[in-house]
Amino acid sequence: MHGLFVTGTDTGCGKTEISLGLMAAVQTTGAKVLGMKPVASGCTPSPDGLRNDDAVRLRAQGSSEAPYGLVNPYAFAPPIAPHIAAGEAGIEIRLPTIEQAYRALAGEADQVIVEGVGGWRVPLGPNLFVSDIPGALGLPVILVVGLKLGCINHALLTVESIQSTGGVLLGWVANQVDPTMLSRDANLATLAALIDAPCLGVLPWLEAATPSELAGYLHPELIDLQPRHAAKLATVQTRTETRSEARTGKRRA
Repeated sequence: MHGLFVTGTDTGCGKTEISLGLMAAVQTTGAKVLGMKPVASGCTPSPDGLRNDDAVRLRAQGSSEAPYGLVNPYAFAPPIAPHIAAGEAGIEIRLPTIEQAYRALAGEADQVIVEGVGGWRVPLGPNLFVSDIPGALGLPVILVVGLKLGCINHALLTVESIQSTGGVLLGWVANQVDPTMLSRDANLATLAALIDAPCLGVLPWLEAATPSELAGYLHPELIDLQPRHAAKLATVQTRTETRSEARTGKRRA
């Protein structure tokens, strides 16, 4: 397995923090790891172009200095839904561009941690969704569940969508985003009972934590690397490529 795709129950659930923690955990094994955020909105201007804070942090955590354009191929200024931001900028988000950047990063690292934008089914265009990215890259998925009121419904709906779209869910991470959440442990027990994948860690409310501190709460050794996953990922990747080719053909007609 050359990488992981980190998705979340919604915006602000802690995908970046978990991605950074996973990168730090991988680095403790001596492996080289790079981070990637293919699409980002809410970017700020810089002398070198638009920069996204999350993508900058992922790039800084990498085992080597990757070009920003590979870490974050699509960057948009307004902090709005990416497909709307792309439309306003007159840019079409395309899977081949994301694939090319990912392959370049993968060639320089043992593993690439790819962070999504928003939730699993966030649109990236008229016929493109965040959920299409891991399929195109052949990556299994880790789900970040933001612990707050309503998280059970959000988590179960996301898990059902991952499974129904052919994704391979390797595990989930609980991240407490509401410091005053009631019945946290009962919510965790319910999630553990209803999600058919291992819990890879539970993060308490943290004001500010370093990637190495975040890694201490994670248990990537619980990830199931069964051969059956590889076969399913190959099938999903082929299906995604076929859909992408079909969409391209329709645009050219």
